[in-house]
Amino acid sequence: MTTTAMVAAEKEDHVLIFPFLSKGHTIPLLHLAAALSSRNILVTLFTTPANVPFFRHHLSSSGANAAKIQLRILLFPNHPDLPAGVESTDSLPSFSLFPTFLGATTSLHDHFLCLVRSLLSSPSPPLCLISDFFLGWTLSICHRFGLPRLVFHGMSTFSMSLTKSLWNNIPKDEPFSVAGAPPELQLTLADLPEAVINSVDPLDPANKFLESTAQTDIESWGVIVNSFADIEPPAYVQLLESFYGPVAGGRVWLVGPLNLLTETEPVEKPSSESDCIRWLDRQPDGSVIYVAFGTQAEISDEQLDEVAHGLVRAGIRFLWVVRSETWLPPKSSVDLGRIERGWVPQKQVLSHVAVGGFVSHCGWNSVLEAVSAGVALLTWPIIAEQCFNAKMVAEVIGVGIRLRIPAAGVLVGRKEVEEGVRELMEGKKGRRARERAAELAEKAKAAVVKGGSSYETLDMLLEELRKLPTATAVMEVVEGEALVEGEVKMVHREWRDGLQIA
Repeated sequence: MTTTAMVAAEKEDHVLIFPFLSKGHTIPLLHLAAALSSRNILVTLFTTPANVPFFRHHLSSSGANAAKIQLRILLFPNHPDLPAGVESTDSLPSFSLFPTFLGATTSLHDHFLCLVRSLLSSPSPPLCLISDFFLGWTLSICHRFGLPRLVFHGMSTFSMSLTKSLWNNIPKDEPFSVAGAPPELQLTLADLPEAVINSVDPLDPANKFLESTAQTDIESWGVIVNSFADIEPPAYVQLLESFYGPVAGGRVWLVGPLNLLTETEPVEKPSSESDCIRWLDRQPDGSVIYVAFGTQAEISDEQLDEVAHGLVRAGIRFLWVVRSETWLPPKSSVDLGRIERGWVPQKQVLSHVAVGGFVSHCGWNSVLEAVSAGVALLTWPIIAEQCFNAKMVAEVIGVGIRLRIPAAGVLVGRKEVEEGVRELMEGKKGRRARERAAELAEKAKAAVVKGGSSYETLDMLLEELRKLPTATAVMEVVEGEALVEGEVKMVHREWRDGLQIA
């Protein structure tokens, strides 16, 4: 016979995590899953079939407690405008298909609902769901069961607070300040992401979806941020929380850098990795500049030519990751540095003593990995919120310098590349950035160990969740009414095909 005491003894803390189907958004949450599992928290991860090998490989190499992690598989729909088998933004043939892919993810709603209902009936019902900003439709399911949702953006509080402040609210005069932000922060249109600039256009096709998703965002219980207190000025944390407080009273929880929560990273191409690291082993300390522009940005072959000639003219050893399958490097660049096609173990590269600088697109994961390794950056933002990250890197936390970019969408010449690389590796600004990066690297490591700000914040988050009423399947709310006796709950909204339907 199963007694109440026996059931209570079997109950475990349980967290659901649903990353967006993109490696840049997935990896930080896999780090978080591994960290939670090491604290004996049961973690259920959701993904689609094509992403399962990546999940399993990453988790197996991360030191995760395998007994505490389970995968639940959602079938990705066939979409007439997407190539067959594409279940991650990294596999899209063109980033122009991103809005279509985003809309397709809403078709996962019904299957996800069934899985959540089943898990809520288990001996260990979940404390919360952590889901990506782009999966805003998951909030209606959380409301349906009274399950707290924490939203994950994959961005800093600096970038998130500015995005929310300026959305459809861009001052006409330049430079301009942002209400609630420190007055010394001055921005121009050139500092703004394309999505923020387009937010004033009612005809922009992405705006309706993004604005609806933003609404589900601020109705969430809280915000998980992959960052740490020493690089996030309190003014920006408070500014971000001001958008959540009036609706759900949501708090911002700084729990990063998540890349430091696990000891290793997945190895996708072992032979390439060993060659790459062996090459670095032969270079003098601090002599190599690492160049990488992420997996999403599309760089033309013409621009790659300019980068190559700029690196050669700078005369600095380099390790450069190139995704183009059509571009051929000039011989002079091959003689001076090493070019890798497709993928390198970036965390391991940045931690290598030979690496003294990083030419980066300023994706937030890359910024955090550089800061964690004490490597200064030459900022070259390309898409999304990367221009805000570049501003933060160079002007707020001081771990990098800005590459001189003529204008958005304009070819950056070899002269600009040469000057930027030399300044970072040999100039006074570069030296100051390296000193600051080394200082913050120590603070990043301290943040994630016991007693550190991020470690303690994660503990506080779990403790707050434990105090909340336990969500269960029997408390399901449908069309505004509970399925059990009790007060009527709020009417929830359903998502179908990217549209909000009451």
